[in-house]
Amino acid sequence: MGSSMELETHGIQIRFDTLQKKSMASKIPQLQSKVAQASQVAANRGGSYYKLLMEQNKHYIQDPPTIEKCQSLAKQLFYTRLASIPHRYDSFYKELECAKNMLKNRQNINIENAGLVALFGLECYAWFCGGEIVGRGFTVTGYYV
Repeated sequence: MGSSMELETHGIQIRFDTLQKKSMASKIPQLQSKVAQASQVAANRGGSYYKLLMEQNKHYIQDPPTIEKCQSLAKQLFYTRLASIPHRYDSFYKELECAKNMLKNRQNINIENAGLVALFGLECYAWFCGGEIVGRGFTVTGYYV
């Protein structure tokens, strides 16, 4: 009895996947036309946008672009980010102290502070959900089996 349920469940999943593929296949021409439009716009405007972008940001460009210079810049970025860790910890502990003080003085919490706490909690939950989605391989519904 258990195996027939499994087979029946798998049969529904297979039929669902087939219907989903047929639905996706019907949208291919529409997708192809949108891709063609986007590539046409990129071909027409891409070169001028690139030139404008490079002109506006030419003071950031290292000339000549050697491998040694790129490695040096990568090391600078790495050690700059590494040096910022103590400041990040300080900021974190300040926020934590603020949260502890708010919990100690719950009777002084007004609507504005409660809204900020709710938004912060919602943001934490959103980052958690985003991490879960990334961890599952960018699927919203579940793991690939």
